Amino acid sequence: MLNSQAEGAGSRPPLVTRPLLLRFVSIIGASTSFYLLLSVVPLYAEATGGGRGNAAGLTTGALMLATVGGELATPRLVARFGYRLVLVAGLLLLGAPAFALTASGGAVWITAVCLLRGLGFAFAVVAGGALTASLIPAERRGEGLALVGIVTGVPSLVALPLGVWLVAHVGYGPVFAAGAVAALAAVASVPGLPDRDPDRDPDRDPDRGPERPIGVTAGFRTPALSRPVLVFSVTALAAGILVTFLPLAVPSASGGVVATALFAQTAAATGARWVAGRHGDRHGPAALLVPGLVVAAVGTLLTSLTHSPVAVVIGVALFGVGFGVTQNSTLTLMYARAPASGYGTVSALWNFAFDAGMGVGAVGFGFLAGRTGYPWAFALTAVLMLTALAPAWRDRRTKGVVGPGRDGPGEQGEDSSGGR
Repeated sequence: MLNSQAEGAGSRPPLVTRPLLLRFVSIIGASTSFYLLLSVVPLYAEATGGGRGNAAGLTTGALMLATVGGELATPRLVARFGYRLVLVAGLLLLGAPAFALTASGGAVWITAVCLLRGLGFAFAVVAGGALTASLIPAERRGEGLALVGIVTGVPSLVALPLGVWLVAHVGYGPVFAAGAVAALAAVASVPGLPDRDPDRDPDRDPDRGPERPIGVTAGFRTPALSRPVLVFSVTALAAGILVTFLPLAVPSASGGVVATALFAQTAAATGARWVAGRHGDRHGPAALLVPGLVVAAVGTLLTSLTHSPVAVVIGVALFGVGFGVTQNSTLTLMYARAPASGYGTVSALWNFAFDAGMGVGAVGFGFLAGRTGYPWAFALTAVLMLTALAPAWRDRRTKGVVGPGRDGPGEQGEDSSGGR
């Protein structure tokens, strides 16, 4: 019995391989470059603009607008030029324009740089994300994507506050240069990555013949993919709200409550993503959608008690657990339902749900809170999140691999659950 179990465990393919380690280099480079300057560029825009107008908001808006637009366009570029070339272009666009930030303090110039960097970030995360999925064994996809989430999250957690701290000590120029170098140095790792895996790509399987990649429009029209997108976009919407408005909603007398809560959210999301990945590999990620969504909504509802520090910290931590679960389960589920030729579209749809959800949540919540106050706005957000229970529940029954023009239900196989 013990021998058979050992053989079963030993038969699992390795998760961390040389190509995946090389991919981690470009992940760290892109994440560090993006987050190091995320808060610094708005500060620079306000400082050079003399505080006139909404210079900070304009730069961040341009960055996210270009990111969302680029994410939707990247699958077509990947289909034509391959993962590696698009990933290199993304790293170059993310890094090189950062050197030019100090050339002018004008709002138009800074906004143009942000547009280029947003486009580069979109190329890097979508093309890179699809390439990463091809490097992870299908039966360990959930665990592998959780590991990738940690590799992505640690640089963002460190670089975001580090950028602001460095500006106060060394100035804007060195920080901009550091952000540029982080992305450009990662370009050296890309030639060592495979562009496609012929053993897992149906485009190169002579027995199955060529398979047309799934386009973004087709992906949105495919319920087996669009349902996880909807579920994740709702939780991302709440994430954008918490990051943006929690410092404003919690009374200033509460001291370090906000910092503690946001740290708890990040830590809880990272841990939950890892646990969800391992559980999903063994039992299927679809079963995690409903629990993840409910826990995230309960956490958001508890956060509405803004005058209770304990309730805020617990609520935001609970939201982090639900957010981490839905992050992993939706992405794992979408990759499991798409052929290798559709990985670029899956990456684009998921990243679109992430960025658009956070952006829409931040904008919409501001208008809502102005009319209802923060506590009621958080409570209403929790109710809105629960409207995604219907597609989440239906996804528990959807099996199989999808393609253009197919709804998704089909014969159950290992890929339908992301592994054993």
